[in-house]
Order: sequence, then C-alpha cells, then structure tokens
Amino acid sequence: MLKLSGVIITFNEERNIEKCLQSLVDVVDEIVAVDSFSTDQTKTICQRYNVKFVEQKFLGYIEQKNFALKQATYNHVVSLDGDEALSERLQQSIIRLKTNWQYDGYYANRFNNFSGQWIKYSDWYPNKKLRVFDKTKAEWKGINPHDNVQLHNLNAKTGHLKGDILHWTYQSYAEMDKKTEYFSTIAAKAYMGKGKTAPFWKLLWNPSWAFFKAYILRLGFLDGKNGFRICYQTGKITYLKYYKLRALYRAKS
Repeated sequence: MLKLSGVIITFNEERNIEKCLQSLVDVVDEIVAVDSFSTDQTKTICQRYNVKFVEQKFLGYIEQKNFALKQATYNHVVSLDGDEALSERLQQSIIRLKTNWQYDGYYANRFNNFSGQWIKYSDWYPNKKLRVFDKTKAEWKGINPHDNVQLHNLNAKTGHLKGDILHWTYQSYAEMDKKTEYFSTIAAKAYMGKGKTAPFWKLLWNPSWAFFKAYILRLGFLDGKNGFRICYQTGKITYLKYYKLRALYRAKS
C-alpha cells in the first residue's frame, strides 16, 4: 500500500492547527510541520500528535513550502497550511488513493470560512488547489505570497478529488485589513524582483476589474455583506500591490 506524508508550514497557528492535524492523522503515515519559530502553543499542540516538528526561519512562502517537502519521508504528499483541514469526504477520497493512485497529482476544491461564514461564491469557491501529489514530479512556484504547486511535466496527468479543503481565513474585518497590508507589501517586492511594471492605468483598471469579476461575474453578491467585503478587499489588495510597486520604483530612482 502506498504511504503518504502530510506536510504543513506553520507560524502561530494555535487557533487552527489542531483541526488540521485531526483531519490528517487517520489519512497519512507521517505528519511533518515546518514551523517559523512560533511564539504561541503551536509546537505543544503538534507534539500531541507525534508530528515531525522542524523549526526553520521563514524563507518566503514558496521557499518554505519547498523546504518542507524535502523533510517528508514519502514521495506522495498531502500539503496543507496550518489554517486548513481535510473535510471528511476528502479524507475518504485520499485514503482510497493509497490503493489506487493513478495520476501525478490531484486537485481538490478549497472552501473558505470568513468570520464564521462559509463563502460559496466570488473568487473564493471552488478555489481549486493541487495539494495531493508526487513530490518528485512537482514543486511550489508562483510569485510570493501567491504560491501554487506546479507539476514539472507539461503533459502530466491530474485528477480531481471529491470533498473540500476547509480553510479558516479571517475572523474579523480588522484582521483582513492587516493581512491585506502585509500580503500586498510582499507581492509588491516580489513583482519588483520579477521586473513587473506599474503604469498608472493599472491602479485604475486592475482593481476595478478584480472587484467586478468577483462580485458580479462570480456572484459574490450572493454571499451578502461578507461577500461584498471580500470582493472589495480583492480590489483593494490589487490596488495596493501596484501602488506599493510604484513607490518602490520611485525610491530606487
């Protein structure tokens, strides 16, 4: 029977990490957590579940997740963040893979919870993610903080699993605003490193289009007040990325 490693990166995840571990413990054959020196109870909680706990200074989201993959004993992995967990249906789907693995990687839908509400529309669902894969055939790529798993072979075959990755995002608007500032700063620096430009028209068009697509085309309005706030924040973070990128270029010149 095929063996699986559950791989997680963590930092101060005491609010969510136990749900994550409980969803993995009967599915995988080992759990690896790479932690960025948490100052809360994350490590203590992980030790209750016989986790292989590795402390590593934060390298960047992409770099940290690739480092975590290297700590896994088995090639076939289930990769989660500390604020995510497998639904019961997804747990069963993954268990079945252990005797019937057919593809290089498997997608699952991610179901996001915002301030106690499961968000069913906008860009937040189905939010398809490749999180079950053969680590010898894939790695984390993208532009920080927007990381994603990419298979090495363009002709690689993928499947889609039934069930959801449950994701607990923000518990309040204030927390969301704080993370928006944080992530937009990371993204602006990453964009600059990639040589991306920030002409003035992008400050107007890109945020407007991001909001319209999420709120109207992807039916974000059906999620009520929280749906509006999420779509507004989608536009805001887009604006801030380019605003901060322009500021970085001005400072450099």
